[in-house]
Amino acid sequence: MINEEEKRQHRCCFTGHRPEKLHISEEKVKELLKAEIEQAVFDGFNVFITGMARGVDIWAAMIVLNMRKTDKEVKLICASPYPNFEKQWTSSWQLDYNYIMSNADLVRFISPFYIKSCFQLRNQWMVNHSKRVIAVFTGEKSGTKNTVDYALRHGIEVRNVLDTRFPYPNCKTNL
Repeated sequence: MINEEEKRQHRCCFTGHRPEKLHISEEKVKELLKAEIEQAVFDGFNVFITGMARGVDIWAAMIVLNMRKTDKEVKLICASPYPNFEKQWTSSWQLDYNYIMSNADLVRFISPFYIKSCFQLRNQWMVNHSKRVIAVFTGEKSGTKNTVDYALRHGIEVRNVLDTRFPYPNCKTNL
């Protein structure tokens, strides 16, 4: 039986800004995410954890679900901060959220209801269960920055697909 630490060696999570905070097109972000996810699979990762936020998390989850159609070893874990997290979103985002949740291999609600710390707790949970973080990070102060900082403090590899000027010297970038 595989223990939690052994499982972690094959897990990768996502962090990234909401669409309105990105200075790059959705198509370009998806292209960069797809390339980094494919690299992660090549590197031996087969379980991906998404925080289920609008933008990067949803886009990455859709890419993973599409990959799973041809690679049955690829799995998706949804770490949603609390039930009904998506209820204030537009209908198209809600459709994507619900599609992903219903097709995930595992769904985990980090809190049974909204609390102020639920997003930070979700981000920490994802990092604590991963060996690599795939980030779409501009360097701005945000929940994404907090997640990246937390990962680095805990010795977790961070790969920022967005910015070669990423402020952390031990992070790998793609551009």
